[in-house]
Amino acid sequence: MNYSYIFRSAKIKKDSLEAADFVTTDGVTYTKSTSVSGGAFKADITLSLTEQTLTVHLFDTTTGEKYALFDMPSSHGAFVASLREEVQKIIDEIRANCFESKDLKNNYIAWIKNQFGADPDFPWPDDAQYSFVFRCPNDKWFALVMRIKYKQLALSGDEEVWVVNMKASPDEIPNLIDHKSIFPAWHMNKKHWITVLLTAVTDFEKLCELTTKSYELVMPLTKK
Repeated sequence: MNYSYIFRSAKIKKDSLEAADFVTTDGVTYTKSTSVSGGAFKADITLSLTEQTLTVHLFDTTTGEKYALFDMPSSHGAFVASLREEVQKIIDEIRANCFESKDLKNNYIAWIKNQFGADPDFPWPDDAQYSFVFRCPNDKWFALVMRIKYKQLALSGDEEVWVVNMKASPDEIPNLIDHKSIFPAWHMNKKHWITVLLTAVTDFEKLCELTTKSYELVMPLTKK
């Protein structure tokens, strides 16, 4: 079963993998095995740093055969569900110990206030918990912060994430988008705007650099 969704919101702490009993021969692919269901099954966990994947396969400890039902989304039996729940706890522990999942939103707000003297503005009072904007002195937005679902960025899952929409040069957008931390703009003109994750996978300096560029692109609109 694939648990690679972790890489969408968190950054691996490589130095923590050995303490979490992962082993590697190449410094790229890490593996560990742990017992499940009182030792009736063995969970083989594989983590790839280059491909940013985290997968788990279950094997019957008596026969050594792979337990295929664990990987089948259509399998919803009580026993399979209990195995998935136990494995999910193992994955959650790995995430807590081996990944940095810091939310950048608060630091980002503080940086904008310090850099541009701008405070969050809430143009949609009914949605104030989930979206707000930052405006240039010309009253136009240079950053729209909002909470959306990963699937709205063409990623799997219903998990929610904080993102920011900002303006970018049309010539630069194709090179900026990596579909990891920077995406085509959600719900805005994709020719002129991008969406950036406010999670640990995003480089904060790059985030600030892109925001400054957005501010500079928006401000000239009133100078003509």
